[in-house]
Amino acid sequence: MNEIIVGLVGICLLLLTFLTGIELAYGMTLIGFLGYAYLISFSAASNIFAKDFFDTFSSYGFTVVPLFVLMGQVASNSGIARKLYDSAEKFVGHIPGGLAMTLLSGQPFSRLCAVPRWPLVPPLPG
Repeated sequence: MNEIIVGLVGICLLLLTFLTGIELAYGMTLIGFLGYAYLISFSAASNIFAKDFFDTFSSYGFTVVPLFVLMGQVASNSGIARKLYDSAEKFVGHIPGGLAMTLLSGQPFSRLCAVPRWPLVPPLPG
């Protein structure tokens, strides 16, 4: 088969993988790998897969994500996140809508540190 027919078969197989419920990235990776292995060789497909995998996860953008999650866990488990919420609540809690302002002022820090939202929201009274 020539490259065009292999590409059309790959698109049809890709649509079938989407119908099975496979995630988009996994389906495209699988079909792309199989198509490249069919057209060139399995060894070349394995080498390019390993190289792309390494290049993607060794980039700076992906290396800082675990550090942000670690910083968020440290902030959450040490109580810094709760203290930041409490201090913001003391500054703007007496103003009407102060709880909303407190939550909004704490959200940029919590999103930056990957702290889940639920520890920052106080329990409802009553």
